[in-house]
Amino acid sequence: MSPYLAAEDLSMFGTDPWWLVVIKAVFCFAFLMLTVLFSIVWERKVVAWMQLRIGPNRHGPWGMLQSLADGIKLMLKEDVIVKRADKVVYVLAPVVAAIPAFMAIAVIPFGPSDNEVSIFGHRTAMQLTDLPIAMLYILAVASVGIYGIVLAGWSSGSTYPLLGGLRSCAQMISYEIAMGAAFASVFLYSGSMSTSAIVEAQQGRWYIVLLPVSFIIYVITMVGETNRAPFDMPESEGDLVGGFNTEYSSIKFALFMLAEYVNMVTVSAVTTTLFLGGWRAPWPISTFWEGANHGWWPLLWFVIKVQLLLFFFIWLRGTLPRVRYDQLMKLGWKVLIPVSVVWLMLVATVRTLKNENYDFADIALYVGGGVLVLLLLSFVADMFREKSKAAAQPDEVPAGFDPMAGGFPVPPLPGQEVPAVPRRPSRQERELIVSGGPDTHSDGPLTGSTDGKEASDG
Repeated sequence: MSPYLAAEDLSMFGTDPWWLVVIKAVFCFAFLMLTVLFSIVWERKVVAWMQLRIGPNRHGPWGMLQSLADGIKLMLKEDVIVKRADKVVYVLAPVVAAIPAFMAIAVIPFGPSDNEVSIFGHRTAMQLTDLPIAMLYILAVASVGIYGIVLAGWSSGSTYPLLGGLRSCAQMISYEIAMGAAFASVFLYSGSMSTSAIVEAQQGRWYIVLLPVSFIIYVITMVGETNRAPFDMPESEGDLVGGFNTEYSSIKFALFMLAEYVNMVTVSAVTTTLFLGGWRAPWPISTFWEGANHGWWPLLWFVIKVQLLLFFFIWLRGTLPRVRYDQLMKLGWKVLIPVSVVWLMLVATVRTLKNENYDFADIALYVGGGVLVLLLLSFVADMFREKSKAAAQPDEVPAGFDPMAGGFPVPPLPGQEVPAVPRRPSRQERELIVSGGPDTHSDGPLTGSTDGKEASDG
């Protein structure tokens, strides 16, 4: 692999006849739709298995047609448009959210780009198209999908969908920054932004081994980007009052759910392309089978990797609780973005040293020394920070706490106690009212009451 910027050979793209381009486009669309239908059933089955339940088992064999039945049910439901909504934006918002999710799959390679397969006698690459800046194209179309969410909240004509749309939009924007920094590390190592060139650059070692920090950062950001658990803030908005899709029903609501699952498939395909070798066979298979990376077999390895990443999404949903919104934003801005920027600088330094023909021992020494220095500085800083907190804790906590000091009620800080609220005595003394008069002595055991009644009769 050349240490300098690679000159992508994309001459094999753009030469297919129009009918073959249509077939490829239909295949990409069908691949996404079938994967989404399977993923919904698989998610319900796996979560049911984790929670010791049965899961869907009525529609189709083993309940495999449950997601299709849910889609038909949503399309047949009454389509309601709220009175105060901006109807044009209200109708276009689900479309804006769904269409960009389908567009990113156009530059994902399902197999080699050197005309490995034949479709109706025409040799072609297992990819719809490729660009010298294909990864920037994926980032661009992923960013457009955010407009669908924020416009859905604004056009509903209600306050709470607007607030939910803004919160979801802020979440997706925050995690896209760290995602872009994780992409940049891959660009530095591969020397290209073309998806087919990135897969070719992983012929020796996958980037999950060379760039593990980038892989971890991207996995976290892709969960936050798709609004999935434990970062599923739109669902928590629904628990409070309402999220961006509160006022939607029928097919428009289904489009939002479709966009979420298509985004899951898309980010899983991007993860496979950038870090897991793309369509290449796993290590044990590729060592003894020469034909594993030729013909139609690469499509199988690609699908298996995507399904494993989708299982990772399901596993997170069934395992981790939902985080608070402040924890979500703190993780994105105070942890992921600084770590991704520092890691990007480290990767750029290593690439520069390699371009200057330093040997691997010097590079490992410099990198290891830098990491040790950073860890030492962070340890010292945390130690002094804890000491300063412990010294300032008694002085920071005031003796008393007035929840109405600022003119409006505020919660207590750590270490403060809310004063007891004085209870007003009741206005009148309540008496126990019983049947038979105010004499409660006769309300004893059943035998005593009977004796008393007999004595009175006598």
